[in-house]
Amino acid sequence: MLINNTITMCHTECPPERSRRTESNIKNRLIKYIIIFTLLFFSFNSFSQNSDIELLRKINLNRNRNLDGTFKFITDQTGTVGFSTPIIMIGAGLVFKDSTLKHNGYVVGASLVVSSAISTILKWSVNRKRPFETYPEIEKLTSGGSPSFPSGHTSMAFSTATSLSLVYPKWYVITPSFLWASSVGYSRMHLGVHYPSDVVVGALVGAGSAYLSYKAQKWLNKKHKK
Repeated sequence: MLINNTITMCHTECPPERSRRTESNIKNRLIKYIIIFTLLFFSFNSFSQNSDIELLRKINLNRNRNLDGTFKFITDQTGTVGFSTPIIMIGAGLVFKDSTLKHNGYVVGASLVVSSAISTILKWSVNRKRPFETYPEIEKLTSGGSPSFPSGHTSMAFSTATSLSLVYPKWYVITPSFLWASSVGYSRMHLGVHYPSDVVVGALVGAGSAYLSYKAQKWLNKKHKK
């Protein structure tokens, strides 16, 4: 009788309990992400501005000028690559009736939305001037109108690379994805429109947004199946 009662209680109480634990885990991860980011922000904020600009000067002023066109092309195509990736995945999933591909496209797209939102909020909250505005010697080689911190291009690139690597954890996806994302981040310094700290935090925002979106999607799928 006791065993039967225990089994009955487990059937009626365990699934909701697991759901609550999963939801709690996601919330805890989000809180940890916010705490880590806050600590990183204050670390970069206390990071010597001289060190930040000195590293940028080395990258921007001592650059290989033959690569200006290459890095400008990389930076200009970031939005196209970032936004077209989930659209193509979702479209192909619909055409070929591949639910996994379509779902993965939604994961990549959700990650981009989250990272773009966080980056935009941070940009206008911190309102950091672009390096070429504060230091006239920095050579601006591409557009850069919004506030500097963090780098939106880098956030988008690492969001795309990380989400793709999570849904397709194969070396032939991970390696080119992060090589591309890293080249986007470097291009923003090469072209004189971002400080190194802008790029590093942009990468963290993008990767963190992708991870959270991936975990949230997995939790939602499990909850939907129940």
